[in-house]
Parts: sequence; C-alpha cells; structure tokens
Amino acid sequence: MTQLYTRTAFLLTVVLLFTSLGRAAEPIDIGSRRELFVDNHLIDRLDGKAELRLHRPVPREVALLHDAPWEGNATAYHSIFRDGDRYRMYYRAWRLIVTRGRLKAGIVSLCYAESDDGIRWRKPNLGLHEFDGSKKNNIVITTAMAADQQCTVGGPAVFRDDNPAAAPDARYKTFLMFKKPLGMRPYKSADGIHWSPMTAKPTITHGAFDSQNLAFWDAARGEYRAYWRYFTKGTTDADTWEPAGIRAIRTATSTDLVHWKQEADLTYVDSPPEQLYENGVAPYHRAPHLLIGFPVRYVDRAGAPSTTDRNRNDAASSDRMRNWPPSLRALPQLEKREARSASSERYGSALTEGLFMVSRDGVSFKRWNEGFIRPGVERNGTWNYGQNFVAWHMVETPSHLPGAPNELSMYGTEGYWTAKKGTSLRRYTLRLDGFVSLQAPMSGGQLTTKPLKFTGSQLTLNFATSAAGSVRVEIQDAAGKPVPGFTLNDCHELFGDDVDRAVSWKSEAKLSNLANKPVRLRFELKDADVYSFQFRTKSQR
Repeated sequence: MTQLYTRTAFLLTVVLLFTSLGRAAEPIDIGSRRELFVDNHLIDRLDGKAELRLHRPVPREVALLHDAPWEGNATAYHSIFRDGDRYRMYYRAWRLIVTRGRLKAGIVSLCYAESDDGIRWRKPNLGLHEFDGSKKNNIVITTAMAADQQCTVGGPAVFRDDNPAAAPDARYKTFLMFKKPLGMRPYKSADGIHWSPMTAKPTITHGAFDSQNLAFWDAARGEYRAYWRYFTKGTTDADTWEPAGIRAIRTATSTDLVHWKQEADLTYVDSPPEQLYENGVAPYHRAPHLLIGFPVRYVDRAGAPSTTDRNRNDAASSDRMRNWPPSLRALPQLEKREARSASSERYGSALTEGLFMVSRDGVSFKRWNEGFIRPGVERNGTWNYGQNFVAWHMVETPSHLPGAPNELSMYGTEGYWTAKKGTSLRRYTLRLDGFVSLQAPMSGGQLTTKPLKFTGSQLTLNFATSAAGSVRVEIQDAAGKPVPGFTLNDCHELFGDDVDRAVSWKSEAKLSNLANKPVRLRFELKDADVYSFQFRTKSQR
C-alpha cells in the first residue's frame, strides 16, 4: 500500500511539474501595445551591469498659487486632466490655523481652474456660490451644499468618464464623503461645473476615506475601479474614530459606480509596510493596460514610522520638541513645525513625499521603495507634512526645450500649513514613459525577455544614449536561439535620444514574418537607457 502511494505521489508530482513548466513557457501576448520597464513582468534575466533604474521628475515653476481668501494653506487633493483643447484642474480649498496650541479649520470648498497648455493656469470667476458676500470665485461645491446632501467635501477626485455608455448628464464624476454611514457617494455633472448626487446613500462604506478617494473608467478591462483610504486596524466609522495599524489603500470594481464587488486590499511586491496617503492610481494613457499610482509616503521622523500611534496625536511639549532628532530641527521653518506640534506632535514631525507604483491587475503593485518626488532642496514650504501631495493624473505638455517632444507634467503641493498666502502647486516634468529605464554603463549589460507574441512589422524604442553609447536588439526563438537575420550582429546600432526610434537590421528579413510566434527580445546596452518598446505597423504612430 505504501509503495502504491509513493508511486502515485511521484506520478502526480511529475504531472504537476510538466503542467507548471507548460504554463511558465506560455508566451505573453503583448500585441501592439507599448511596454514599459516598470516591473519584472516581461523580464527573464539581466546580465552584465544592466538594471532597472527609477528616474525622478524635474521641478519646474509654480503652476498655481492658492492665495484667494476662500483657498488657503491647506489646499490640496488636486485632480488634473486633459479635456479636449483645454486642461482642467479641481482641488479642495481649505485653511488651517494653529493658535495657542489649538487647531482652527476654515471652510472647505471644491474649486476649479483651467489651462490651455497645462503650464499656465487661471481661476475663472464662475459666479455660482457666495463667499464673503461675493460670487466672484471659482468654487463649484461648498461646505453648505455638501452638508445639505449629508456629505462633506472631504478629499474629492474628479474624472471625465470615458465609458462609451456614460450618460451626457454624467460625463464628469467625483465622490464626496457621506457622513452617516461613513462612505463614498458618487456625484455627476454634464459640464464639470454643476454637480448633483447620483445616489441617496454612499456606495462604498468599508474604509476610513480621510484622504483623496477616487474612481475611474478602466477601458482596458471594461469596468470602473475605485481606490480609497483605510486603516489596517482599529475602528473608523461615523460613531467611532479610533484608527490603528497603518494607513493603507483598498480597491473594488463596478460596472455602474453604484454596485461594487471584489473589494481587496492592495498588496506590494518586495515593499515593507509603510504609511501611504493618497494613491493617485490611474491608467497610463500611453500604455493603458498599466495602472500607475503616486502614493504619498508619510514618515514621522520623531515617532514610529510604520504604525498609527494614537499618542502621536497628542500635543508636544517644549521639552519634547527640543529632543527631536538634530536633522529634524535643522529642516526649514522650525518655528512653524513647533507651532503645529503644539496641536498634535506629528503635524510638525512628519514628512511626506511622492512614490511610484505600477500594477497589471489593479491589486498587486510593484511599489518602488525609493522616493519618486523627494522633498528636494531645503527651502520654505518644503520638508514638512503635506508637501508633495501629488495631483491625481499626469498630462502631456509641451517641452520647455524648443523642438523637443512633449513631456509628462505632474504636480505636487508646497507650503502646506506653512505658507502665508496659501499652498503652492509646483509642476514637475518627466520624459514620456520616463518613470523607470533599463540602464547599463559603458561596460555593458543585457536584458532578455520571457517568450512574447506580438503583432506588427516594426519595433520602436524610447531610448537615450551618450555620444559613445549604443543599444542593439536581438530577436530569439522561444528557446533562446537567435533568429537568423535578427541577431545582435545584424542589428544596426542605435544611438541618440528619441522617444520613438525604429530598430533596423542589416538583413532583408521581414519582422512581420515573426508576428504571432513566440519570440524573446535581447537588449544590449552600453551607456544607455531604454524606457519602453512597442511593436506596430509602420503606419501606426
């Protein structure tokens, strides 16, 4: 009996092994979509000194100063997107003042701004809602309007609904925070200016929601997806607010923004537990199968960095603040930090910065552990709690260099609680697809992909080299054997800096003959970066 059991177990193991190998060898069908080197999904091996390298956006000008009387120094939670021939911006306007250890909060509003190029912004006088006796302002939703509908303005994130089935009167959507039961209530608008609730009650109720909560139409998957704040422990509902654990992110899917399913907590590949404000998740417009997010990392440099310690909400004594780490006391505007900490210590001792993460299923994310938008050079308005709350969405804008291709613009806050007039929104830029690159020094490195299937007749790269550097690409069969006519020696060296350069080989072999067949790509780099690649027909751009 024992011998029979052992033999059966052996045969089962062999079957499972071959099944596993068969699945592992199944080629990844990338079709003609653009692929970025933002995770390890397509990578079989790295050789030499090749590595994946995270890049950081470059700070540019202040895009908008929130200095109007109805705005203020706690203005944040921006949403920015291209809409036809203009760019739209929405944000939560708010002022916070600490006086003698007490925190005084001003009126909260949802405001609107627009731009022709994503660089120069204006606040239109909408004439909708009165503030201090005047309707000359850019307010679209007021505290009173939200309260009349059992909501608070909270941390809204506005989006244009690109679902083909979306009704004309619901082309734009957002969520406000419902008071009781605590949750997210969807709102709709025909023009992005005049808003009304879609439901009588909140449609998502399992969470804390005390951050920017968002949803969007995921065209690649044909569904809506939402992301919102929750705490891993404790209780956060309308009657009891006792959060514990860490600040985290939850997601769910829907076909109508009303009925939600598949609620799940985000998981991360090779990342430690960290406090995350916001989430900033959205499809990347140049590769919409990739969901890219810009969560904000919250680090308390005078307390436990990875837990929600209720005592950290207590006011800090002068003695306690004098015992802060020397580097914390050396950061800009110490007197303002101390004033904030007189209300709650973490308000003066915590720091925030933008991170980068990416997912292919909306739940499991590759989160890069290094700062993506760091606090930067020390100056007033930086290195504090509330800096670099990254605006939801990035947009393509003209380059600051004449003749250069478009670049990505993203935006982050400065002066949160510290500025005299109000929060600033600074613009940052990054090359197209420039989040992460495959990179190698002059001594060289190679990357070989897993087996892939593609469609098209041309391979293009987004790449950059030094004057002496180069990139070459070899096409192999599924077993790793170079395909005649497409070897490294057949490939013409690529050098330069281009977001869309075709790869060519010396032979007359047609790349289209390899379409829909399992192949591997081998990239050889010398003092070069490759950001993305795409198979396509020559007529595609």
